[in-house]
Order: sequence, then structure tokens, then C-alpha cells
Amino acid sequence: MAKSKPIGLVWRSSTLFIVSTVGIGLFTDLFLYGLVVPILPFILEDRISLPQDQIQSHVSALLAAYAGASVLFSPAAGIIADRVPTRQTPFLVGLVALLAATLMLFLGQSIPVLVVARILQGTSAAVVWTIGLALVLDTVGPGNLGKTIGSIFGFISIGELAAPVLGGVVYKKAGYPAVFGIGFAILAIDFIMRLLLIEKKVAVQWQVDGLEAGDDQEEQGANAGDEEDANEEEPLLRKKEEDGYKVPEGQPKAVKAFPILYCLKDPRLLTALLLAFNQAALLATFDATIPTEAKQLFGFDSLKSGLLFISLVLPYLLLGPVAGWLVDRFGPKPAAVLGFGYLVPVLILLRLARPGGTSQIIIYCVLLALCGIGLAVIGSPSVVEASYVVTMYNKTNPDFFGEQGPYAQLYGINSMVFSLGLTLGPLISGGLKDSIGYGNMNVVVAMLCLVTAFLSVVYVGGKPKVLQGR
Repeated sequence: MAKSKPIGLVWRSSTLFIVSTVGIGLFTDLFLYGLVVPILPFILEDRISLPQDQIQSHVSALLAAYAGASVLFSPAAGIIADRVPTRQTPFLVGLVALLAATLMLFLGQSIPVLVVARILQGTSAAVVWTIGLALVLDTVGPGNLGKTIGSIFGFISIGELAAPVLGGVVYKKAGYPAVFGIGFAILAIDFIMRLLLIEKKVAVQWQVDGLEAGDDQEEQGANAGDEEDANEEEPLLRKKEEDGYKVPEGQPKAVKAFPILYCLKDPRLLTALLLAFNQAALLATFDATIPTEAKQLFGFDSLKSGLLFISLVLPYLLLGPVAGWLVDRFGPKPAAVLGFGYLVPVLILLRLARPGGTSQIIIYCVLLALCGIGLAVIGSPSVVEASYVVTMYNKTNPDFFGEQGPYAQLYGINSMVFSLGLTLGPLISGGLKDSIGYGNMNVVVAMLCLVTAFLSVVYVGGKPKVLQGR
């Protein structure tokens, strides 16, 4: 007997609802992360009664537990997601892990409980980012991926900005219950949306008028446009390009079990992952150094330092969708090269801010806003480039990668690399700031952006004509 048609099938399987659900899921992950981190020292001191001289080391350990779990579980999440019939089930499981983590952080009375909570939180992050990005690609297709990712990243940056400030203010005014109450409310909204979501490939079985044909045509058109753009940029690679993506017979068992491993030999994919790592490291560098620099320059407390992030995030929020659309239209190479190249002088100019009053604060805010423009430009080239490369492998070797392709595995690797960037960025930048100063630290970061821009010229979108054949 055929299943009855679900209530609200059309809107529950619409592109807008699916993309919004993924956006809310990523927002929840970042928001809860930012909400809890500022109050971890107070949890250790007030609830666990930890001595003051042990708090910093335990906070660092709890942060490391989150990052480690996210790095380690991301590839596994990708493998699982590519082997289950739908993305929705693991997407919901990830939220259950986040709910359990939040409950344990709220009620935990010992260090081991808090460590397990942070591991669960990191595991949930791995699942949400891996499944979420794969679900977005399933829904909008490669041709619309740039503007969609740009829009999502702009939206979730609000959570990254607001959570630490809100967590600190609410904790100061109303204590732990109010802080975690906000978290549970957002989790409830997230859970309802994930539960209501119906993937397009599931909705097709009910033959909804206009759903299958319209969406398939949109995706096919997007893919065709993507391939046309690629062919315009790389006219010599039509048949030759497909041959370059052919996977030879007799691959090792590890590659057969985790097919994305074969793709990692491709310099275009490796460069795309480098873009993701550097993007995350840049974001984490700003997170780690803006509050301490604002305190040294202007005597700002945590709340005022948090408000400075508006200058950084607002351009990201406003320009992210536009930058993503341009990536869809012109390919990822211009955005990657110009974005990282643009950040070189802007990062160096951050040294212009000096201790002082309103005029110096304005200078610093303007410089941060200029950095935000660069962050908006580099927001989507990594995902778009990586998706294109893996799509070519999948089209050329459909039997090797399985029915759903290796996309969740790809985003698992991407999540792992991004988490590494978020972990190493603050450690490296913090060490550089302490040893050579804030201005010189930004010069080093700028040089890394310059190297990234150069590698993007060579590899992103394929080699330029002058380098082909070398």
C-alpha cells in the first residue's frame, strides 16, 4: 500500500525551506558554541569549584575536546551520510547529540561530564556541517551553490557574532538557567524544522505537480551553466578533462571504502581545501585577537569588544550572497584570487590603529569592515571549487562512487579541515601576537593570504592557459 501524501509536502520539500533548515542548523551549532564558551570559566569555578590556577588549562582542554571530536568525526559522518538512503536521519541524530551535550553542560557537576559534553558538541558539529552542505548541494545543484553558501554563511555569522555577547550579558544579569534557556529554545526551533524537512528525492515519489520537473530543470540548467562556464574557461579540457578524472581499476581497499581519498590527489581539490583552512584560520584569528587588542588599545570590556565584531560581520552578512552569485556566474578563481589578494594590504593596515579615543576606534572599525568585505568574497570559492572537482570525478566514475556520490564524504573532509583552521588559527595568531606584536602578526597572516592568492591563480578553476602543459 502506497504511503499517504504528507501534509504540506510542497513547502516542506521546497528549496527555500530546505536551505533555511540547513542555515538554522548551522546557526544553532555556532550560536550554542559561542553561547557556552564565555561562561565555561564560571562553570568550572562556581559549579565544579576548581582552583583559579587550573581554570585556564581546563578551559583549553574543553575547547580542544570540541575541536578534536569535530576533526575526527567529520570523515566518518561523510561516509555514513553517503551510505544511508536520506540525509534527514543523520541530520536529526546530530541534533540529538547537540541536545544531549547542552543538557550535560547545563547539569554537569564534574570535569568528565563536561568533557563528554564537549565531545558530543564537536561530534554534532561534524554531522551538521557535513550533512548540511551535502543537503544544500542535493537541493540547489552546483550552479547555484555559490550564492546559496554565501547567503547561509552571511546568516550564520550573526550567530557567531551575537552569541558570545548575549551569553555574557544574560549570564551576568540572570545566571545559568537563562543562558541555557536561550539555547534550548533555539534547539526546539531547529528540531521542528529538521523534523518537518522532506528531501526532494523523497518528495518525488508522490509526483507533486511542478516539483520534480521544475527542480530538475533548474538543477540541470545550473549544471549546464556551470559546465559552459568551465568550458569557456578551459576549452582545451573537454574530452581530455574527463580522461583526467578517470579512476583506474585495482584501487586499494581503503580507497574503495572511502572513495574521496582518490580525489585528494587532485591539486585543485587540495587547493580548495587550503582555501577552507585559511578562511577558518582567518575567522578564528579575528575572534582570538580583536578582544585582547581592543582591551589594550581602548580599554574595552568584553561587551564593548563584542560590539566591535559588528564592523567585521555586517559586510560579510550583506555582501556574502552577492559574492556567492558572482562565484556562480564567473567561477571560483576570480573570487579566490581577488579576495585573498585584497586581504593582503587590508590586514597590514590594521597596524594603523593606535591607543586613543573615538577617532582611533573609528579607524579600527573601518579597517575591520574592510576585512569583512574580504571575508565575504572568500566565503564560497572553496566549497564551489571542491564540489565541481568531485562532481567531475563522480560523473566520470559513477559506479566507483556509489548512487549518492561522494559529496557527504567531501564535506566531511571539508569540515575536518575547517575545524583544523578554527583550532590552529587562534593558537598560531595568539603566539605570534605575544611574540612579535599585533601589527607584525597581521603581516604574517597577510603573507599567508598572498601565498593562497598565488596558489589560487595556478590551481583554482584549472591552470591558466599560459601554464597548461607544464
